[in-house]
Amino acid sequence: MKRISIILVLLVFLPGCKKLFLGEDESNDPITNFELFWQDFDQHYGLFQARGWDWDSIYRVYQPQVTTKTTESDLWNVFKKMISYLDDSHTFIKNPSQNWFFQSGTEENSFIKAEFSLGIVKGKYLEVWENIPNTGSNDHDAYIYGKVKDKDIGYVYLSNIKIDDKDFMDYVLRQIGQHNAIILDLRNNRGGDLLVAEAIAGHFADGEHFIYTIQERNGPGHADFAEKKNYYTHIKGSEHYSEPLVVLTDKMTHSAAEFLLLNLRAFKEVTQIGDTTSGDFSHTGMRRFLPNGWQYQYSIMMTLLPDGRSLDGIGHAPDIQIRNSAYDIQSDIDLVFEKAVEYLFDEYGIE
Repeated sequence: MKRISIILVLLVFLPGCKKLFLGEDESNDPITNFELFWQDFDQHYGLFQARGWDWDSIYRVYQPQVTTKTTESDLWNVFKKMISYLDDSHTFIKNPSQNWFFQSGTEENSFIKAEFSLGIVKGKYLEVWENIPNTGSNDHDAYIYGKVKDKDIGYVYLSNIKIDDKDFMDYVLRQIGQHNAIILDLRNNRGGDLLVAEAIAGHFADGEHFIYTIQERNGPGHADFAEKKNYYTHIKGSEHYSEPLVVLTDKMTHSAAEFLLLNLRAFKEVTQIGDTTSGDFSHTGMRRFLPNGWQYQYSIMMTLLPDGRSLDGIGHAPDIQIRNSAYDIQSDIDLVFEKAVEYLFDEYGIE
């Protein structure tokens, strides 16, 4: 395989907002773009070992399909198939000139979205609900809290983990912390900020637990990683909750929401109900640029449990597996939510 140096484009904020470009100029032809793309992943992508992928096999399959006469749309389809193989939603490719965008690991999202409706939760299952203040979001359905109808159960819904106020759970628990249980709904959660995830978990923490390690890839070999950094749970905030907590998840619960679960599942009064999460834990590197102007990004780190196992590509399996169908939602029924309420009654007598 021909070795071509990687183009590095470093965006630096300078007077006049100029861009600083570092690296050698490369010819803009399909073969060069393919070689750069494949080799950059080969030398820097962080999850080949964790996910068990054979990146050399991708070269053998797709390199013969790229010639000097390969069209823009054909090259785009090749790249889509290459990163689709990785099944990693932190990995994407973008063609700005054609407004083309493809994100790996998201092909089933439209089906998963059809299996959840916050409108049904608010309209059928909640007695009262309010927007969480100071989140930095203009979307009124992004973050809410409330009370389950006719039950001594609080409810929190988070559509992502990008909330400006890291201590927002202090406010939420002052409103609903008197209830005998809380349902934390992380379905269709798009992830966000790990520091916010740690802050949320800290309000439910029962002490310090060693929960995972992170290593960043630092060499050309697929097994080249920096030293492991250990992460622990910590009690945080002024308001704390030690009663039963049920966390609802689906296949679109990913990234920072999965790190939130890594924290929460260390605590004894936490139960996960729903479907397995997406299994996308890695941080991403800087955005990359090809000679043809296409942009892409990929995972650069490996997250391991204390016993050395990886959940990347696997996800958090729930304690109680249950999944809505699109028909359930169309019929104004949320079986996952109902199972959570049923579990809290059966296990703790909460009604």
